[in-house]
Amino acid sequence: MVNWDSNVFPGILGRTCDRPCEPACRRGRIDEEPVAICRLKRVAADNRDEVKHLMPQPPFTPNGKKIALIGAGPASLTVARDLAPLGYELHLFDEQFKGGGFMRSQIPSFRLPETVLDEEVDYILDLGIHTHFNRYVSSLKEVLDAEYDAVFVGTGAPRGRDLPDLPGRQEGDANIHIGINWLASVAFEHTHKIGQTVIVLGGGNTAMDCCRTARRLGGEDVKVIVRSPFATMKASPWEKEDAMHEDIPIIDNHVPKSFVIEDGKLAGMTFEKVEAIYDENGKRSLVPTGEPDVFFPADDVLIAVGQENAFPWIERNLGIDFDKWEMPVVDRTTFQSTNPRVFFGGDAAFGPENVITAVAHGHQAAVSIDLFCHGKNLLTERLPPFVNLQSVKMGIHEWAYDSKIDEYDRLRVPQAPKTRTLVNRKQEVELGFDQLDGYKEAMRCLNCDVQTVFDAPKCIECDACVDICPTSCITFTPFELEGGDENDLRGRTKVPALNSTQALYVQDNLKTGRIMVKDEDVCLHCGLCAERCPTAAWDMQAFWYNVTKAGHHKYGPTVVGNLVQIQRNGNGAA
Repeated sequence: MVNWDSNVFPGILGRTCDRPCEPACRRGRIDEEPVAICRLKRVAADNRDEVKHLMPQPPFTPNGKKIALIGAGPASLTVARDLAPLGYELHLFDEQFKGGGFMRSQIPSFRLPETVLDEEVDYILDLGIHTHFNRYVSSLKEVLDAEYDAVFVGTGAPRGRDLPDLPGRQEGDANIHIGINWLASVAFEHTHKIGQTVIVLGGGNTAMDCCRTARRLGGEDVKVIVRSPFATMKASPWEKEDAMHEDIPIIDNHVPKSFVIEDGKLAGMTFEKVEAIYDENGKRSLVPTGEPDVFFPADDVLIAVGQENAFPWIERNLGIDFDKWEMPVVDRTTFQSTNPRVFFGGDAAFGPENVITAVAHGHQAAVSIDLFCHGKNLLTERLPPFVNLQSVKMGIHEWAYDSKIDEYDRLRVPQAPKTRTLVNRKQEVELGFDQLDGYKEAMRCLNCDVQTVFDAPKCIECDACVDICPTSCITFTPFELEGGDENDLRGRTKVPALNSTQALYVQDNLKTGRIMVKDEDVCLHCGLCAERCPTAAWDMQAFWYNVTKAGHHKYGPTVVGNLVQIQRNGNGAA
């Protein structure tokens, strides 16, 4: 429920998230890899008890407002989850036969089992959402004329980019496929096989999904060919690893030049070899090496070189402004378009992103829709996120969190053998951590949520904290800065604070006129400074952050340190 409160799709994201949080994990600064935050969400989701009774319980008291949600992807479903308990009548439209959007059509079943997707989508639909599946919305004007109080557009980026001007494209059309369309055709079981020799064009996560799916549909010689260097491909590192683990080579620095047609049928492709050259501003150019063009044979080619938004169903006389890229002009805080009744989110708002970004958009759009429907200002009456600090000190050497630092590397997530996964596209590859390994991986956490809080008036400047700190991250130094800049201060810490992207924790008002400087970059949050301090000038305090939601609603428990408070949200009850 902690995950469901903000992430909405813990089981889905625990398998498929792009992991934007993990690069910020400080464990990655002392080990090679951060804590497996994404996969730990899956552990929590897969090992949960029955939670349906802790979720909002319909029916809800109607508030007289009616909202249309166009597209049944993660952004629209998040808006539905947040608004339903507030009494809104919600109508969800999608051309697919089930909810989920691109999570259903573009993420292969070997990464996201349909049972997991159905369960987490149904948690939301069971809140009393009026679903209109198998229905393509062909006119936004018709929706607006149907007297909805507001409309949310979460239609994603449904158009895959093509290479229409490449020689041979039209002649080989029968065996040249747009990646996202082909993945959808496989997901909906319209496509069951592919040729033995397959080329996948592109270097993003969609290209990785295409090549791995092709291996399962009969592709024996499948290769990914990308124009950029391997290191700068857009695909996540773990996605590239999984593809290569399945014997799929990734050939970089090759730019497609033509589709080769023989006897009226696709025979392969030619490529020009290039190298990446960077100018003084870091701008990259792909420069031909002068080597001969390279030919690769292919029975089929999958084009996965990007996605675009498409709004042919939105009339251009509805007061919605579009920019030069034919993207709607959307406020990045409120997600409101220039037509005040129409809101956008997910890939439809600012272009292709990922599931967790779509969820974040959905939360904020729901806040805006709720404020709009009640005649309130979407900016000035928007509450900031809820934050709180609470001491976790229980005794001289006792904390309400595990402060011990576990010194072992990131655990590997077990996978099913290739002998099973490559012959069945619905066989999930990653098996997930079991409970014991999930616990062990969680223990690698350096407790970034537990902050070291320094109370200068209590400090007697005995330097006991400096002596006991295992990473020498605490320094007491004269206030005056030689040269007057931060770099000088970083050079005067006990161990030079070299990571300028991490702010220093500085506190003045000490009795001697010195200042306390702590390098957060190497702090382990072990609590030894607070244990050693004779005057309790140091304390360890748990930080709680909760995303603002429509109606100031909260779902599930509050957790501060190891303190859990369950809050049941039903029909107006807390």
